Amino acid sequence: MATDTVIACTIVREIAKAYPVRTLPPVTISCSHEHEGAAWPGTVSISAATLHAVVRDVAESLARAGVPKLVLVNGHGGNYVLGNVVQEAHGDMALFPGLAEWEDARRAAGIETSGDSDMHAGELETSILLHAHPELVKDGYETADHLADDRRHLLTAGMAAYTASGVIGRPSLARAGKGRDVLANLVASFGDCLAALQQQGRGARQARDEGEHPVHDGDGQAPR
Repeated sequence: MATDTVIACTIVREIAKAYPVRTLPPVTISCSHEHEGAAWPGTVSISAATLHAVVRDVAESLARAGVPKLVLVNGHGGNYVLGNVVQEAHGDMALFPGLAEWEDARRAAGIETSGDSDMHAGELETSILLHAHPELVKDGYETADHLADDRRHLLTAGMAAYTASGVIGRPSLARAGKGRDVLANLVASFGDCLAALQQQGRGARQARDEGEHPVHDGDGQAPR
């Protein structure tokens, strides 16, 4: 049940090794309503409105401390509202990885299962865990494949309508080397995300304004 949080934290850990960023603790309870119910007791969710408010509150607190930019590293596809939060931040937030970054990473790592088929606990996620946290992968994943490509009523009926085990994908194809290559590709693609973020929003405008209208400290110096 912690898979998505563990993967998001693993991505953040690798990004922080490669880029000058600061990290925050994870928001471990988000919008996993489709996983709730008798099938998987212990799954806890908050509303989309609450998640929206939490992220906005964190961003505003950071801005008051002089940190105007925030990247949301998301490991759960059900957190649809995060796209709206970033959209409303007008260039001061980014959402990573996006669908394009995931697809690039899949291709680079040789993931065989498509993104549509590989929804949860399949080839991609199991590969990342086999590389970064093998102790979390239970025995039997090699025979746990289950596909349910037609999930048109997922939001209405929930995951239980499509899988008894929680697996939708092909974990039998998972390999630690694929997980390593997925993470390496995501780290590389984060550079583009960071560059785009730095060129947009309040922080970029503030930097431009300071360059055009420097604030003097009384001794003839213009602090940056």
